[in-house]
Amino acid sequence: MRFCKLLFVGCLSVVSLASHAENLKGLYQVRQPVSSQAPEERDRATQAALDTLVLRLTGDPKAPQNPGLAAVRKDPQQIISQFGFDAGPPEVLKVDFDPSSTEQALRRAGLSLWGASRPSILSWWLNDSTEGSSLVGDGQAAAAPLRTAAQHRGLPLRLPLADLSEQLVATAPALEGVDPAPLRGASERYNADALLAVHAREEGGQWQAKWRLWLGDQKEAGSVQGADQAAVADAVMLAVAERLAPRFVAKPGASGQQALEVQGMNLEHYAALLRLLEPFGVRLQSVDGDRIVYRVNGSADQMRAQLSLAKLQELPAEAPVPVAAPQPAVAGAAPVAAPAPTPAAPSLRFRW
Repeated sequence: MRFCKLLFVGCLSVVSLASHAENLKGLYQVRQPVSSQAPEERDRATQAALDTLVLRLTGDPKAPQNPGLAAVRKDPQQIISQFGFDAGPPEVLKVDFDPSSTEQALRRAGLSLWGASRPSILSWWLNDSTEGSSLVGDGQAAAAPLRTAAQHRGLPLRLPLADLSEQLVATAPALEGVDPAPLRGASERYNADALLAVHAREEGGQWQAKWRLWLGDQKEAGSVQGADQAAVADAVMLAVAERLAPRFVAKPGASGQQALEVQGMNLEHYAALLRLLEPFGVRLQSVDGDRIVYRVNGSADQMRAQLSLAKLQELPAEAPVPVAAPQPAVAGAAPVAAPAPTPAAPSLRFRW
């Protein structure tokens, strides 16, 4: 009965992740700027929207040109559910792609997919312009380009309040430094998975930015440039998405199968875990009290990265169970049936 209740709740898929990770909303909607509503401009923007979506779902800059997507690129309407224009400025073509048809097309092309459960990112963003230096805070007008860029690139973005105490911490040296310690204390109350530090500067009418990203033991850094704040924000978010995606994408047929054991399961954990592991072809193998074993397609490192979003703790692998040696047959005795093979112990073990 308990198992049936677990399945029922899991099928509902309405319980949010008990973690900092976010199920990104609007993952399959792309807003593409246009210069007019002319058919030629609409077709151009539709192709650009398709490229944006493919990159958002794979994190691979080469994926939009994959030969397996030739038919979809020729006729994007086969995976589009609706589209329309929103008045600006700037005017945009809003394209809603069908999730099921899109995922099927990408998988047929052999592309790796990044699911909707993605690490939440707290960004400390300092702008230096001719008007002065300012830390971008939640609710400020300067936050709009950052939020637009994050949504465009498929990243769950959080911004600090940027109050006086935080302005004293998030200085240019702190944002460009290799040690995140000065920012971690101020970041704790925002409860995010990743920390993104950006120092953007305006020079000669152009913008450039240095960025650093910390997620667990992963450290990334880079620099970008753009014509304005919106362009440099998009460049930063694109670079961050491309660095994060390889850690989380489910690679079809390339990573093998893993037996994954999770302890401390309850109704909420069950639904949350199904959503988290969905991109990895999760299949239920066994249930024993609050202990569940799944089969998943993905490498051990991918599973560790994905489950870290739910703050699960990894357990040491179980010691293999010794198998008794077969007994020699005795003349005249009834044959003894061979014991059923014991399933291999899970290669990965976690608990809530």
